[in-house]
Amino acid sequence: MYVYDEFDRTFLQERVAEFRDQVARRLSGELNEEEFKPLRLMNGVYLQLHAYMLRVCIPYGTLSSQQLRALGAVARKYDRGYGHFTTRQNIQFNWIKLNELPDAMADLAKVGIHGLQTSGNCIRNTTTDPWAGAAADEVEDPRLYAEVIRQWSTLHPEFTYLPRKFKIAITAARHDRAAIRVHDIGLRLHKRDGETGFEVMVGGGLGRSPFIGKTIKDFLPKEHLLSYLEAVLRTYNLGGRRDNIYKARIKIQVHEMGAEAFARKVEAEWAEIRDGALKLDEAALDAIRDRFQVPDLEALDDQPAELARALATDAAFARWHANSVAPHKAKGHAIVTLSLKPVGAPPGDATADQMDAIADLADQYAYGEIRVAHEQNLTFPYVRQKDLPALWAKLKAIGVATPNVGLLTDIIACPGLDYCSLANTRSIPIAQKLTERFADEAHIADIGRLHVNISGCINACGHHHVGHIGILGVEKKDEEFFQITLGGKGNSKARIGELIGPAVAESEIVDVVESLVDTYLNLRTSPAETFVAAVERLGIEPFKERAYAPR
Repeated sequence: MYVYDEFDRTFLQERVAEFRDQVARRLSGELNEEEFKPLRLMNGVYLQLHAYMLRVCIPYGTLSSQQLRALGAVARKYDRGYGHFTTRQNIQFNWIKLNELPDAMADLAKVGIHGLQTSGNCIRNTTTDPWAGAAADEVEDPRLYAEVIRQWSTLHPEFTYLPRKFKIAITAARHDRAAIRVHDIGLRLHKRDGETGFEVMVGGGLGRSPFIGKTIKDFLPKEHLLSYLEAVLRTYNLGGRRDNIYKARIKIQVHEMGAEAFARKVEAEWAEIRDGALKLDEAALDAIRDRFQVPDLEALDDQPAELARALATDAAFARWHANSVAPHKAKGHAIVTLSLKPVGAPPGDATADQMDAIADLADQYAYGEIRVAHEQNLTFPYVRQKDLPALWAKLKAIGVATPNVGLLTDIIACPGLDYCSLANTRSIPIAQKLTERFADEAHIADIGRLHVNISGCINACGHHHVGHIGILGVEKKDEEFFQITLGGKGNSKARIGELIGPAVAESEIVDVVESLVDTYLNLRTSPAETFVAAVERLGIEPFKERAYAPR
């Protein structure tokens, strides 16, 4: 956990006071909604379909138990008793009254939480691997550099009013758990000739025109991170479209200019600033590193007796362990994913009571730290293997131990038309019906890794383009229909899914997904061949034929 200093704490208190005054002026009529809009957006407040929504920033997805309890308290006191974790590692409260927003923000500010960089045409919250600092396959903890980016980008005077919102993601692992190739800038820490640096990708993004990011620099020494990012942002800020909201993202600029030409402009800008004030030295990095509280992990043995006994005697525990527990870089420890996707529930939602209970379990079993994943689940990054059986029993009791992580019912979904004024269709009911249709744990385990992503409109907040099965809501004559794409991937081999044919009615979508799954089960070479691998081998035709066959 990074611990904010006195400057940060004072700044948040002053920001709350400023917003309190702005809200009072809006309520009195001194400001109309159009005048209030840019002020609220700078604090993470949206006007949705039925009410204001507060989006709370969780920098690089890291929460302390104290912060999670504060989020639970806000859900209980100011909202309807729950919050929604998002694909940007943030949390949204959908029902807070405008006159109570300043009080909610003040409560969150006391524990170092705020709504900055969650909305508006600025550099948004930087996201990273939810297993950062614990993953066995990472070369270095990327959260240090995510924090560097946070400090550089917060209220950056040159980049507060960009052509459009701007998203950065960073990973340091062989397996990309941060979807860096579908971000405006993706950063991959890796080693070359014994030195650690960054591969820099630009121009990724989903929405109306989806693109996979292009590498413009294979290896950037770490000390040049901020100056190079500054050069990229300046190039975009000067050349990005401001006359057309649909063409304003950096992905359009890179696509129209070409990645090589864009890279040349960046290099020319970078040459002017690379050795200036933004150059990082070890003293600057150490000052930030020293503010991270890293658990002092005990020296323990792998596969302790308590774990071995539970695996041998409890089939349900063994199934959860195989699905939701990952290797840790420290012996005797493990990484645990908490599924927020139980059967019949909205994906990514957690109740206030669950947040309190998870915070308590984090203190008891996970060194007081929780992570938010872009798949809308939570993670305990530090758990002693000997504690796994006891932890599982308590996670199961509060409904966050469904063994479906990475499987068909681990669905990514936007809030859709239940909340969002931009949506064409509902997303949550489709996700709920799919989890009910595929509720059998043994069946989804046999199906294997399969990512279903649902978006209620072309803005793609559910990342449908990179789902193995992507579902996009479209409106036809005031009725909800859904387009289906196959073969998308959001990992290190990212690709955009392929549309299989005409949109299908809401009443048919679950049956169509089941047909796609049955086609895969009938045609796979073996259980080791995943759904997306089968799509790559076979193409979409056999799936399309089955999806549109008479029923």
